[in-house]
Amino acid sequence: MTSLAATGLARPHRWLHAHPFAADTLLAVLVLGLVLTGSYVGPHTDREPPGPGFLLLAVAACACLVARRSRPRAVLGLTCALTFAGTVIAGDGGPARTQIATSVAVALYTVASRTERPTAWRIVAVTVAVLTAAVMFFGPPPWYAQENLGLFAWTGMAGAAGDAVRSRRAFVAAIEERAVRAERTREEEARRRVAEERLRIARELHDVVAHHIALVNVQAGVASHIMDSRPEQAKQALAHVRQASRSALEELRATVGLLRQYGDPEAPTEPAPGLGVLDQLVDGFARVGLRVDVSAASTLPGGPGTGAGAAEAAAVVGPLPGAVDLTAYRVLQEALTNVHKHAGPGARAEVALLRGPDSLDLTVLDDGGGTPAAAGTGAGGHGLIGMRERAVALGGTCEAGPRGEGAAGFRVRAVLPLRVPAGGAGPRGRRL
Repeated sequence: MTSLAATGLARPHRWLHAHPFAADTLLAVLVLGLVLTGSYVGPHTDREPPGPGFLLLAVAACACLVARRSRPRAVLGLTCALTFAGTVIAGDGGPARTQIATSVAVALYTVASRTERPTAWRIVAVTVAVLTAAVMFFGPPPWYAQENLGLFAWTGMAGAAGDAVRSRRAFVAAIEERAVRAERTREEEARRRVAEERLRIARELHDVVAHHIALVNVQAGVASHIMDSRPEQAKQALAHVRQASRSALEELRATVGLLRQYGDPEAPTEPAPGLGVLDQLVDGFARVGLRVDVSAASTLPGGPGTGAGAAEAAAVVGPLPGAVDLTAYRVLQEALTNVHKHAGPGARAEVALLRGPDSLDLTVLDDGGGTPAAAGTGAGGHGLIGMRERAVALGGTCEAGPRGEGAAGFRVRAVLPLRVPAGGAGPRGRRL
């Protein structure tokens, strides 16, 4: 189909669309021209031309179309009445004058295109039936004249055309609404994914920085305190500071590397930390004076039942899903960091791992007098919040609070299901 732009009618179409009153006035003039042309060129014009009364009725009926947008039903009623009057005044023996019904067809099209389908079809049926019957019985004989049958056909087709236009408008509006809703949904989904990714990266950065900076702070304080009296031990503490700083930089570089574009050859590919390197984590805390005892037990058949020490914990627990392994390591890392920061000097921590057929149970106890509750609230940090978020992301739980029953210290317990839900933590093969 040739477009309006190709035919040069795009600009007039836009102007008429922006000026509906002018468009309706032009339509009324065109309809009047069709009525007069049909009246003077029709097959009966050689017998009796239309009189002045018919012409006045035709002009009045077409003039009503100027208000067809604002008062569609009133315009339909007036055009029907004027059409009936123009047919009746034709006189006995004169030809039927149904040309005014062109205005009825336009008005009926307007009503059908702007009204709900059930109501529109009722209006169309009543209008076509009543107007055709009135013209047949009160107009010039015979009642089955060709003009009367044409009146029935043209008004019926005008109503059907209006209903088709209304249906098309509703269809286009529904498509546009779905497109807008889909676009809004995509934007909301994109914002949600961005928020989740920012939260995940912030959690990883917190875990890395809080752990290593805590170790650096303690070792630097020790080196400053014994620099003059025991320079050899101060050098050893500074070496630990250097090692902890290097580890922190490496983990930060790996974490920030996830922000690189896909396919970047410099993106990190080394495995994420897990319980397999738990002994390194425990040794790091041991170097700053925190004693950590690790015990592990497993209820799986065919494997080692119990074990003591960080080196044996991974063997007793056995292989874990990547997301669970990473979350277990991060929970232990954050819990031990809180013990070191808040449990007081000389505190001792106990780590207990229990591997079941469907879950992994982690418990961290300390015997210090302090409490790490501030790590998860207010300005004190987001440690406990991060542990809970990690556990919940896997469908597990994480609880933290005083040990109770008169025992001093703090207790952190996390239960991680071994079946990771869809959309859980990241893949095992990348550092998160």
